[in-house]
Amino acid sequence: MTSRPLVSVIDDDQSIRESLPDLIRELGFDVVVFASAEAFLASEAVVRSRCLVVDIAMPGMTGFDLQNELMRRSIRIPIVFITAREDEAVRARARAAQGLGAVDCLTKPFSEAALVEALDAALQ
Repeated sequence: MTSRPLVSVIDDDQSIRESLPDLIRELGFDVVVFASAEAFLASEAVVRSRCLVVDIAMPGMTGFDLQNELMRRSIRIPIVFITAREDEAVRARARAAQGLGAVDCLTKPFSEAALVEALDAALQ
């Protein structure tokens, strides 16, 4: 039996943590969820994850802070940023982070097709 790639979802929004994992599992991935970047960093998922789906704006450590911490630790995991904000400056910063492991920045609510495209890009 081959193992399915692990995708970690990190979002302070409980509705995202409840709904997104089901969709990701349907797409053929294993998934774990975290309410904060700090909880993710304290878990074994840091070394097992093949892709992260990370909210940009969270209390405490933001999605960008998490990306910086992973770089500091020399951990390279592709990141799909998600955000509820229609802020072009935030989206531009996420696009600029593409050389640092970011794959895409999706605005909530995003389509299943957009998520599939982002996960495919992250895991190729």
